[in-house]
Amino acid sequence: MAHGLDRIAWQAPWLAPYRAVGEPLAQQVQAGRSCADVLDGAGAPVRFVSQAELPAGMAYEQFIFEQQRVPTRDGLHDFFNGLVWLHFPQAKHRLNQLQAAQIAADGVLPVRGPVRDAITVFDENAALLQAPDALWESLAARDWQRLFIGLRPLWSQARLTLFGHALLEKLVSPRKAITAHVYRVPLDLAPAGLDAWLAQDLQAPRLAAKPFVPLPVLGVPGWWPAQQDAAFYADAQVFRPPRPASIHG
Repeated sequence: MAHGLDRIAWQAPWLAPYRAVGEPLAQQVQAGRSCADVLDGAGAPVRFVSQAELPAGMAYEQFIFEQQRVPTRDGLHDFFNGLVWLHFPQAKHRLNQLQAAQIAADGVLPVRGPVRDAITVFDENAALLQAPDALWESLAARDWQRLFIGLRPLWSQARLTLFGHALLEKLVSPRKAITAHVYRVPLDLAPAGLDAWLAQDLQAPRLAAKPFVPLPVLGVPGWWPAQQDAAFYADAQVFRPPRPASIHG
């Protein structure tokens, strides 16, 4: 069974950073191999194993930290998780280290604390934005008309890279309301240095402060054909009106 991987539209602009590696791997899964086996042969610094390898009662993050093995189910969610591991191994290791440190300090609590909650949000739903100040300020202010219409030409200088594997999974069935938690990255950082920079920048106190800004990702210029309709960005249920006090530095 293809486990849904046959529904991935690899030509989608948000998958551009992943397509060269991801499309051939997805084809192997579609040919009948398990996600764990396919990902495990792709050269990641961790092993990918069947979900059955995770002992009952053991935290998923703790198992990865101790064993350097990632329990993996067949399906879109865990396939994209593996794909992000292949592209951002240092950042994924860092997130796992932070999770393990919180578990060591507090145990596995019924409700995640602010740091573990923020780590999970980042891991599942983050997008990394490199953009001129004017774009970032408009995004932080939720000034959608300025961000996407008034400053539209400036997007040629920006780069948005999706990191969260749940975010990638949701976009297999694109909906206008799909929203990322955006994390700012220096504009002049080359793509080759993004993983190492991110691994250093991810710190528990910073994440606990939730340094994220929401972005309906299909609003990014060129990412969705419906943007040609003048009413697209006027949908206040998705592009909620700006809040003057919401600008972040």
